[in-house]
Amino acid sequence: MSARAVEFQLARDSLQAHEPSAGLKRIRRKGYQSFLAFMAGLDLAFLWKRRWFVITMVVGFALMAAPTPSGLTHEGQVVLVMSLMATMLFITEAIPLPTVPLLIIVGQVVLLKVDPTKVAQSLMTDSVLFIMGSLMLAVAIVRQRLDKRIAWWIVRITGTNIYSISFGITAVCGVIAAFIGEHTVAAMMLPVGVTLITLTSNDPRKVHNLAAVILFSISYGCSIAGVATPSGGARNAIIISYWKDFFYNPLDPETRRFLMDYVTWIVYAFPMFLLRLPIVTALLIFTFKPEVTDMSRAIARLRTQVSMQGPMRASDWLTILIFALTIVGWVMLSDTLGLGVIAIGGAAAFLVLGLVRWEDINSGVNWGVVLLYAAAISLGVEMKATGAAEWVADSVFQVMHAMGASGTFGFNAVISLLTIAVSNTMTAGAAVAVLAPIVLKTAVAAGQDPISAGFVTAISSAFGYLTPAAQPAFTIIYASGFLRGTDFFKIGIRMMALSFVVLLAISVLYWPFLHP
Repeated sequence: MSARAVEFQLARDSLQAHEPSAGLKRIRRKGYQSFLAFMAGLDLAFLWKRRWFVITMVVGFALMAAPTPSGLTHEGQVVLVMSLMATMLFITEAIPLPTVPLLIIVGQVVLLKVDPTKVAQSLMTDSVLFIMGSLMLAVAIVRQRLDKRIAWWIVRITGTNIYSISFGITAVCGVIAAFIGEHTVAAMMLPVGVTLITLTSNDPRKVHNLAAVILFSISYGCSIAGVATPSGGARNAIIISYWKDFFYNPLDPETRRFLMDYVTWIVYAFPMFLLRLPIVTALLIFTFKPEVTDMSRAIARLRTQVSMQGPMRASDWLTILIFALTIVGWVMLSDTLGLGVIAIGGAAAFLVLGLVRWEDINSGVNWGVVLLYAAAISLGVEMKATGAAEWVADSVFQVMHAMGASGTFGFNAVISLLTIAVSNTMTAGAAVAVLAPIVLKTAVAAGQDPISAGFVTAISSAFGYLTPAAQPAFTIIYASGFLRGTDFFKIGIRMMALSFVVLLAISVLYWPFLHP
């Protein structure tokens, strides 16, 4: 072989020897570039925002996989964990709140193996129809600009200071809600609160605290008055029927006290409303510290707008007539037709008479809020069906007996805390329906007065303040879009603690004098 051939062969072998190395480098370079592209497309900020969602899922599924406590079914365990997960998502706002009810619906079918048709039926109850119809009615009121006239009437009485306005709104809502139902008043007053907020600033972010004070004045005014009279809520009627069914004997005159009449209920429960009325305003101002304390400029704009509207028109009077008839229907016909059907009928009347367009209702109603409340009720149904609520009650009472909390103060404290816990996961009426039989029977066994125990249960069921879905009045004001889920927890935990203290004080210092 010639020297030139040898050199060529060596050169060729040298080139071939380096080819695998070059190919490996290309593969490595391509993989590194792909990794860089992946990391560039990865939104770490988004993952950080969703950290509480990941934490909630990990904690939730870990608890579902844990051993089932004695006396509780696995389905009941899953329901309780789902309630805990939903509450965590509500409070942390890890995902958009309307997403939570979607996950609740999926969880009932996938985790609880509930028939999808049954879940769908539990979503559309009369209460959900009421929320839907109430929001439609609120849109109709705004469309006719009656909200401005009502707001002007209120501020003419209260003045322009935010403290007096908040107290005035709370008092007006409370007095009305004591007799016709808290959810009705919340739906009626929501447009009024939104009017006062938007006249102060067109940018909700600049007056978030002010919006919280005004809107929570509406919801808490309605909530604290819902227990003041028997007609204030379904929970009141439920506990009255339990007293009669469990303890009344026509042959024993001593048991006539268990036939609770309207006036006696007011004597027991109305002080709870009066004592908390000033507390609400003080607590709201302390918690949120509104950006504006003197609303003179907003009130001046309101006066100008009301003046420019001129005298009441025929459409205004017709709107008032329809809404008044709707309220009368709620008071007189709700037992037969239901609150929801009457609310939907009132909204239909506005549409038929051309006082509002469907486009206005479709854009003005927060449908996510309707779904939120529907899913909360559906989950409460499963909590009752699986026996989870009763298991929680039995467990608490066993602990109470073990601790020796047999006195009136300790017994009432345990009942109240138990009811508060359950009412934050299901509606107040459902909470009372599940807990009241257990509470009343335990009261007799512990030598406590069933009347006092029943009032503690009914009143405490209104202390569900932690999430937007806890009460209809909260769901309605959340639909305004001015509030965040964390706002409900921030004020709710404080209002819950103060309400608990006031209730225990009344049960120990006031009620014993009504029945020695």
